[in-house]
Formats: sequence, C-alpha cells, structure tokens
Amino acid sequence: MHFLVHNGFIFTVMIMCLVHLTLFFIMCAGAVMPLIYFNILSVAVYLACVLLCRYGHIMPAYVCILLEVTAYTITSVHYLGLNSGSCCFLWSIVPIIIYFGSYLFKGHKRWTIVLILLLNFLTYVLLYIRYADAQPVYALAQPVEGILTIFSSFVMVFSMIFYNTIYIYASEYERVSLEQENQQLSLDAYEDTLTGLLNRRGFLPVIEAYMKEAPSADFGIAFCDLDDFKRINDTYGHDCGDEVLRHITRLFKKELHGCDICRWGGEEILVFLKDYEPEAAKEKMEEMRKSIESNPTVFFNRRIDATITIGLEVNKEIYHEPEEIIRVADERMYYGKQHGKNMLVCEDADQ
Repeated sequence: MHFLVHNGFIFTVMIMCLVHLTLFFIMCAGAVMPLIYFNILSVAVYLACVLLCRYGHIMPAYVCILLEVTAYTITSVHYLGLNSGSCCFLWSIVPIIIYFGSYLFKGHKRWTIVLILLLNFLTYVLLYIRYADAQPVYALAQPVEGILTIFSSFVMVFSMIFYNTIYIYASEYERVSLEQENQQLSLDAYEDTLTGLLNRRGFLPVIEAYMKEAPSADFGIAFCDLDDFKRINDTYGHDCGDEVLRHITRLFKKELHGCDICRWGGEEILVFLKDYEPEAAKEKMEEMRKSIESNPTVFFNRRIDATITIGLEVNKEIYHEPEEIIRVADERMYYGKQHGKNMLVCEDADQ
C-alpha cells in the first residue's frame, strides 16, 4: 500500500491502459469498429502518459485522463446507448479528480477540482437528456452487453474503493509521521542530539521537581569537564572529539545507571546523584573518574586517552534552587582544573 500511495499516478495510468485493453477485446467481440479504434488510441494515449509520469509531468497526464475518459464515455454512449453502462466511466474518475487534484491544485486553485466535478456531472446530465430515448447505433448481443455492463460497473466500484482506501492510508500515514516528528522534536528539545544525554532544558526541571518534593533529601551534583578537550579536537579533528564524547557518555551511562546525566555544554557533563549520601556520591564519582582514565577511546585504530576533572557538591539546607548547587560544583571543578586536572574536588578539598 505504501508503494501505491507514492506511485499512485503511474499506477492509475497503467490501470487505465489495462481497462481500455479489456474494452478493446469486448468491442472486438461486439464488432463495434469505431470503439475498437478508439480503444487502440486510448491505449496509446495511456502508454504516453506512463512516460509523462516517469519524467514527473503529472499535470499533462491528469488532463489526458479527464479528456480521454470524457471523450470515450460520450462516444461509447453514442454508439451503444445509455444501457451499455458506459456512463459508469464518468463516475469512476470522480475519486481520481479529487485525489490527484488535491495534490496538483493548492490553495484557492482547489476550486478547480469543484469545477471539474461539476463539468463531469453536467456531461452525464447532457448525455442522459440526449440519449435517454435514442436507439444505439450498434446493438450488442446480450452476452457481450452483459459483460460490458458488469465490467463498467466493476471499474466504477473498484475506483471508488481503491482511491478511498489509499486516501485513508495516506492520511493515516501522514498523521503517524507528524506524530513521530513531533515526538522527535520534543526529544530534541530536551536531549542532546550528539550524546543522547539530557540538555539543560531537560535536566534542570528534574532537579527542581525533586528539591520541591524532598528539599532535605540526600543527593549530589557532579560537574564534570573533559581535560584538554580542545587539544583532542585540534590534534585528531572534531569527528574524533565527537567520538570521544560519545564514548565517555557510554561510560557514564554504564557506571551511573539510574542517574540523570546532562550534557551541560561543550565537554561539560553534569550528573544528578539522586538518593546518594555524601560519602557514597564521592566514592561513585571517583570510580567514574578512574573508569574514564583507564578506558581510552578507540578512533580508527588510535587510542585516544582522556581524563575528567569533577567538582562535587551535595544538597544542604541552604540550597533552594538547582543553580545554587550547580554553581558550587562548577567552582570546585574549576579549582581542580587550576590544580592539576584529572581529579575529584569535593567539600573535603575546600576545608
């Protein structure tokens, strides 16, 4: 069905070609020479329309379908009468007019679809008035006339069912696609695209909500910064730098399972150590530092060593906003940068 939605017009032209090929054999059986020739011409027209569709010329093919079906219906009714069922072909193109017209005509031009539908109905009315009591030029044998009537009705019903089905499918597919895009946009608003970690917008509300719910609860904020990250980018390129960030992100997720982790910006990573007592938070982040130090990134068979400096602060009664704790953790991280890097700086170091 997905294939038919995205290749609907060329499929339609091919079906129309098969319809007229079938009509050709029916007319041969009924010995209706004018319609035999007309169906040969129609097949040639639709083969040309296949080429038009393949090269993206949809509008000319659309016009050809409307003109050909209208002309064939008029000609068929003239030679075979209204009882042949030929008027069904006018109704069979109604879904085509609407479905593909909505693709071809945008904005105020969509009134063109309404105009075409009115002309289509007017054609039927005029044919009914003109040929209601007229005798057909060719009197078909009963079996041939029955086959023609059934086939014409089948084409009409098939068109109604098929184009309504692909319209419903296309609408549902578009709805699902929009939902998925909106979900992705929501994720992008709260997640860092490179690492998959939370960004500031996604991270801060988590801590704010937790502090409001349990203001005196034990937790820590670790402010981590990769050491000499600019040197890695300058030496090995930004692709390597990105791979280092992804590798360290994987280590963080593995070692700090259950913690909320945020890419604060650039090479800065924050960790929300929920329900960690001060000593446990200190031990966990020291393990994290050692893990990164001992697990270099492999980039095109090169081992890229990296270390991090960590500033750690735990929750206290004086803190009411996440930014207050983050600021202290940031200051401690900066202190570690100024005193050797590749270290964990916590409250003990301040004393």
